[in-house]
Amino acid sequence: MEVRRPSNDGAYGSDLTRFRIVRGLLCLLVLLLTAFMMLVYFGFMGAVIIRFFSIYYSRKVTSFFFGAWLALWPFLFEKINKTKVIFSGETLPAKERVLLIANHRTEVDWMYLWDLALRKGRVGYIKYVLKSSLMKLPVFGWSFQILEFIPVVRKWEVDESIVRQMLSTFEDPSDPLWLALFPEGTDFTEQKCIRSQKYAAENGLPVLNHVLIPKTKGFFASLEGLRGSIDAGCYMFLEIVAYTVYCYLYDVTIAYKHRCPTFMDNVFGVAPAEVHIHVRRISIDNIPSSEDEVNTWLINTFHLKDQLLSDFRSQGKFPNQGTEQDLSTAKCLVNFGAVILLTSICTYCTFFSSIWFKIYVSLVCAYLASATYFNIRPLPIVDLVKALFKCKSS
Repeated sequence: MEVRRPSNDGAYGSDLTRFRIVRGLLCLLVLLLTAFMMLVYFGFMGAVIIRFFSIYYSRKVTSFFFGAWLALWPFLFEKINKTKVIFSGETLPAKERVLLIANHRTEVDWMYLWDLALRKGRVGYIKYVLKSSLMKLPVFGWSFQILEFIPVVRKWEVDESIVRQMLSTFEDPSDPLWLALFPEGTDFTEQKCIRSQKYAAENGLPVLNHVLIPKTKGFFASLEGLRGSIDAGCYMFLEIVAYTVYCYLYDVTIAYKHRCPTFMDNVFGVAPAEVHIHVRRISIDNIPSSEDEVNTWLINTFHLKDQLLSDFRSQGKFPNQGTEQDLSTAKCLVNFGAVILLTSICTYCTFFSSIWFKIYVSLVCAYLASATYFNIRPLPIVDLVKALFKCKSS
């Protein structure tokens, strides 16, 4: 959803000047280099070595280092590109454990969720259900594997076992988590909207203009798979006041001014001028438990999104704006400096130090490429031993 109104810099965004091209390519180079060094030195240590002993601490270490890297993207969007990210709806507590659903307007919607997660201290813990083709991206695909994103091919008979297996690893209520879903299953286009409207009319569903009819199976599986940990978390919260877990779903609606951005628009800073993110915080207790009722609830939720986006199109804003503060420039610069320092040290060791560093990097790259291709994640040694004994006894 976008509002097209001319800006001072161009028809529907900023002009693509030579300065923006050079700056964008330099930023992309920095993001790629920092991602690569974080992967081979800290990602491998956190997501592989430490995971042999503890999944919980593996995720803590991985989220710490990759949270610092992911925070570079909001820094790029809001401080370098000067994109205004405007939050509205409900004010959210920090560090909740949540299931998050959002509309899918363009290929980069998911990246702007980092802006929200960073403000809530969860940028390193956000997981996405994303199309498997993105796992093939060089360097970034390895990062998605390390961060435990859930790859799908958009065929439920193929995806079901993968989704349920991955969800089973997130059931511990003490494990921080933001699980983000895009129930439409694909980004919005006019052609897809026409097909969605035809399907809705033929099946007695609401005819939507700004979102697609959501696919319900993945959402129900996610809700069902995590509901046990949600309920357990709520019980533990009542017993131990200092222990914060989630009992909520975040319903996020995203819209853009003055046009929807592509990935390269983000890199070069030509669009969007504004990103509007509206959030509803919904108690899990208010979501039904049966599959048919959950399907109806999700479709009704997207009907509300459609109305919200229609109002945005006419008014240029969501209701109750200003629920989140701007990012601290000082904190962004400190984080940027720390990431650059670590990257510089790792780069020096890789190219100008002992040959053993080059061998190490080569072996880690081979492992990451294989692990991403075959979707391999190591189990803790204790779990491996238990599995071996179980196989022998059976």
